[in-house]
Amino acid sequence: MDYEAVIGLEIHAQLLTDTKMFCGCSTKFGSEPNTQTCPVCMGLPGVLPVMNRKAVEYVIRTGAAMNCEIAGRSRFARKNYFYPDLPKGYQISQYELPLCNRGHIDISVDGVTKRIGLTRIHLEEDAGKNIHEGTRNESFVDLNRAGVPLMEIVTEPDIRNPREAVEFMKKLRTIVRFIGVCDGNMEQGSLRCDANVSVRPAGQDEFGVKTEIKNMNSFRFVEKALEYEIRRQLRALKEGERIIQETRLWNADRGVTESMRSKEEAHDYRYFPDPDLMPIEVGALWTEQIRADIGELPDAKKARYSAELKLPEQDADALSSDRYASAWFEEVLALGGEPKAAANWIRGDLARLLNEENREFAQCPLTPCHLVDMLGLVDRGTISGKIAKTVFEEMYRSGKDAGTVVKEKGLVQMSDEAGIAKIVDAVLARSPGEVERYRAGDAKLMGFFVGQVMKETKGKANPKIVNELLKKKLD
Repeated sequence: MDYEAVIGLEIHAQLLTDTKMFCGCSTKFGSEPNTQTCPVCMGLPGVLPVMNRKAVEYVIRTGAAMNCEIAGRSRFARKNYFYPDLPKGYQISQYELPLCNRGHIDISVDGVTKRIGLTRIHLEEDAGKNIHEGTRNESFVDLNRAGVPLMEIVTEPDIRNPREAVEFMKKLRTIVRFIGVCDGNMEQGSLRCDANVSVRPAGQDEFGVKTEIKNMNSFRFVEKALEYEIRRQLRALKEGERIIQETRLWNADRGVTESMRSKEEAHDYRYFPDPDLMPIEVGALWTEQIRADIGELPDAKKARYSAELKLPEQDADALSSDRYASAWFEEVLALGGEPKAAANWIRGDLARLLNEENREFAQCPLTPCHLVDMLGLVDRGTISGKIAKTVFEEMYRSGKDAGTVVKEKGLVQMSDEAGIAKIVDAVLARSPGEVERYRAGDAKLMGFFVGQVMKETKGKANPKIVNELLKKKLD
């Protein structure tokens, strides 16, 4: 019998606010334990939460970018359960009235586009962190993370294989980073993924018994964990075993999922509206202002770059996925830069230099004007393409403009035909064997001759003139 997997994802994204969801404590990552706490996020008696408006805006922003219906009225609820890292004894979340409903994200796998539905996007606070490692018989609790604003994005069970799940996660990460609501750092936990997985006979409408997989903090782990869990469930069914509803953890060291706790019955979290927080009234004007501020999204940019600018798909995809890179690129175009040449420099030398220093594009020390000025020098024949690489790196390191770099380092291209001709004659005169082989049909030696001339001129000779003179003298 043929089986198919049914996968639904629950993604928690930490919002890029400076302060927590219901108090003024910092959300900065990596601080000493329990140094970013106050009576509110520690759950002390008598305190009152105050809602972070920016966090609400970021969820609406995400919903608008993911084609959701934005609720006109939303409300916070208390999700009651006991755990040491939850000092209040409940988590402030949203239940029956989330901020966003019924959206979708389109993904592409092997050139085929598929729409993945979103059930809801809601806002909640994070819990603290239990620390078990490095201790003997104790466990510690760090409440720095308690109260940090989280956005939970829940998909429909539309995903059928691990590759689709990874492509969905990548697309979602691109969107939240592009619109500036989450940094998408999976290693630090600001983007976390849980997956609900079941298998069923192909064509059957009824779902199988599902398991939930936690502890996946990279795209690779998402793919590997889902692959393993699907194989495990299929093997169990074929051997007549009963699959139980449970929570499982991904063990990256062993490459397996492991049982964490049974979920035979749904938890009764005793949700009820939080009496300390007023309902959220989301006016149509506010929603439209947020939609307008988002602007053009990555998919639309990619399509425009391909159709209007004739960029290859890889260039269009890379430049549209990062809002800072796309804004930088479009400013280059506004200043008169040629699209393909600009894309080559941004994706090539600039990306390499940023990667070497582990910098995001938002930290780029060059301005679009730097690149446009340098491309102008190449177009006018002032410098060659090879010299341009030296100029570009010096601009990046020093912040100086192209003209200044060329002048200070004496990098002006040599275009004096008579002067180049003398060097060409000298190169040919000392290479009689190579000249004879070239004339006998070894056309690849043209590269050797060009290289020798460029070596003599320290890369300053105009390549076009060099090639023309060599062909004229060798034919």
